[in-house]
Amino acid sequence: MNYRVLFIYTHNSARSQFAKGITNALFPGRVEAHSAGTRPGTVHSMAIKVMAEVGIDISGNRSKHMD
Repeated sequence: MNYRVLFIYTHNSARSQFAKGITNALFPGRVEAHSAGTRPGTVHSMAIKVMAEVGIDISGNRSKHMD
């Protein structure tokens, strides 16, 4: 069974990107994680760097509105 998860945070720039990246990395093919925000901005460069340090590439992620 596949599950879909949506992580929503205000700017969709770091915390929701972490959650999406970690969830997709831990449960490939079982969970499809997405992220969005109420006032999206851009994915924070430090979020990309921190995730890369643990082997998870979120450099292709973009900040999206929850609509």
